[in-house]
Amino acid sequence: MDVFSRYAPFIQDAIYKSGWNALRAVQNAAGEVLFGSDDNLLLTASTASGKTEAVFFPILTLLEEDPSSTIGVLYIAPLKALINDQFERLGELCENHGIPVTRWHGDVPDSQKRRLLRHPSGILQITPESLESMLIHKHMALPSLFGDLRFIVIDEIHALLRGDRGLQTICQIERLARGAGCDPRRVGLSATIGNPEDAGTLLGSGSRRRVAIPRFDGGKDVWRLSMEHFYHSDPQAGEMPREDVPHKVDAPDPGIAYIFTHSAGHKCLVFTNSREECETVCQQLRHMCEVRHEPDRFLIHHGNLSASFREDAEAEMKDELSLKSVCATATLELGIDIGRLERAFQIDAPYTVSAFLQRLGRTGRRGSPSEMWFVMREEHQDSRAISPDRIPWRLIQGIALVQLSIEEHFVEPPRMGRLPFSLLYHQTMSTLAADGEMTPAGLASKVLSLSSFSHVSQDDYRLLLRHLLAINHIEKTENGGLIVGIAGERVVNSFKFYAVFQENVEYSVHAGSEELGTIVRPPEPGNKIAIAGRVWNVDEVDHKQLRVLVTLVKGSIPAYFGDVAGDIHTHILERMYEVLSEDTVYPYLLRHARARLLEARKIFFQSGMERPLIHLGGNMYALFPWLGTFAFLALERLLKIKCASRLGLKSLVSSRPYYLRFTMQVDACEFFQVVREEVSRKFDPLDLVFPNEVPVFEKYDPYVPEELVRKGFAYGVLDVEGMKKRVLSWETR
Repeated sequence: MDVFSRYAPFIQDAIYKSGWNALRAVQNAAGEVLFGSDDNLLLTASTASGKTEAVFFPILTLLEEDPSSTIGVLYIAPLKALINDQFERLGELCENHGIPVTRWHGDVPDSQKRRLLRHPSGILQITPESLESMLIHKHMALPSLFGDLRFIVIDEIHALLRGDRGLQTICQIERLARGAGCDPRRVGLSATIGNPEDAGTLLGSGSRRRVAIPRFDGGKDVWRLSMEHFYHSDPQAGEMPREDVPHKVDAPDPGIAYIFTHSAGHKCLVFTNSREECETVCQQLRHMCEVRHEPDRFLIHHGNLSASFREDAEAEMKDELSLKSVCATATLELGIDIGRLERAFQIDAPYTVSAFLQRLGRTGRRGSPSEMWFVMREEHQDSRAISPDRIPWRLIQGIALVQLSIEEHFVEPPRMGRLPFSLLYHQTMSTLAADGEMTPAGLASKVLSLSSFSHVSQDDYRLLLRHLLAINHIEKTENGGLIVGIAGERVVNSFKFYAVFQENVEYSVHAGSEELGTIVRPPEPGNKIAIAGRVWNVDEVDHKQLRVLVTLVKGSIPAYFGDVAGDIHTHILERMYEVLSEDTVYPYLLRHARARLLEARKIFFQSGMERPLIHLGGNMYALFPWLGTFAFLALERLLKIKCASRLGLKSLVSSRPYYLRFTMQVDACEFFQVVREEVSRKFDPLDLVFPNEVPVFEKYDPYVPEELVRKGFAYGVLDVEGMKKRVLSWETR
């Protein structure tokens, strides 16, 4: 097919104006599927490859040829920033051709939303949370809004595939199609899909269409990588301590000073793995500007900041003449086009290969190579510390992420076969809130037929409904129907109900009339907090209105925005073992990182860490299973619940997912024998849940029967099979 000739004339004109000489392989591949079939489409290609244009050029062509009588395209994205970016890009293309583009999320004025409700047409861009709200509150309007919906585009679909938010999105698509009486084609976009076939299965769940996953040569990615290691104070790895150089108490952190120096005169992103670290790093970089009497050249961007702060940072990044840098979390990780960004810094290793590739992909647009500078930091270890504590785990993890990507093109696969009882509660309450009174059988038929709940039994659902009746989250009417109960209304009527990811109780922070963002656990008045890259004095805390009033002060303190857990895949841990055991010299390692890796390898072999279990002295041992987060967690529980008495195991300390430390009354040979015997016996994964434990793991678990919470954790969170496979591979001697 000559894809270009099928494009609408205004699309062809846009291509000519952009100076393209030819379509890329990704654009030809997408065009052939969208023009030549009725299939769903999963399009995977590297960042900045033109995926968005690849799917929207054919979609807009088809819309112009046969205009939809309602909203024609629903675009779902995981971040508001991504929607804002695509709104500008698509709006510019569509504004003169009768295809309106509308944003719909919490930062969009109601006037724009009302305009769409009066005249539903064109493209609607929305987050999963705003779509959930629409399904509840605009349920009766679904046919008029979406009756002629042609396409649903899910951008950065990989970000939704490993948790409840992705399953929620699939539920929403199925509910929308039923409620509106439409059958739209689904299009998933991502640069980092680990297992395209599994991802395609999830994308097509509940759809009668097959999913096309085109293969094409996208060309070779060119990267510029460096990785350096810093202790928080001198001497650095590979350097001898110098007694003639006095230690400066106020000396800047060497890793932060390195970023400060190498970001000067460049437009950069500085990625961190948490909002707290993002605030701290931004404070330190701004302080260095102040000490050197330089203009502040650092901005900040994370999910707890107000929309104005985030949008200022996004606008600065898109300014081609700007030489400022932004300290950011995953909020700037996904496919926002932020112009000619020269380099990204990554402080410590991200949790996933996917995050590494996404963050690397923010750079290198406009034809230049992608460029990332890793900055690995740690405290000096006491020479008397046990050998596992002297391994620079984050440096080793960073090397493993890079090597897996280079050698195997590995990316974390979707999490399949889960029992999402928290989401089951959420979708049950959402369905009742939208539809009103329903019979128990009708409710079960509507909810359990959603593909996300294909592994949930009728018995488990009856148990859930009986529990919800008992806690007044649903009520039975005189006619025997079910409605949302009084206690349930308090949950459903909160704007926080629309999200299925865990949230903290947040307080909005205000400096005068300006909203800075949100925090959790505000201190008492007179204390200080960190937000927006600065330090503020707390003047007043209103616990009823969840509001904190502050004034700007100087200083540096840590921030706190709530706990964030990392999910590291087993294959990353396996590659970390290889990094420590091989003698490869990685070309991207700089001086201190090379020296620190050599030290780590020496410790690895001298302590015997090439074996799973090492003796630390006395009755103390360390176990290195090289397992990902959820298999490691299953092993912890196996040792505590099934092996502890036979081993005389005590004082177990977990450094998840790197190693376990404990004391025991047996030798290594008996340890392996006992553990192998226990995993070889048939046991229910529920046996790895403590007798009175209710392992609340997801947002709505507190409203789910304890029996189902335990079952969902045992079967859907713990990787028991991965743990068993590893244990059975250990030698008994």
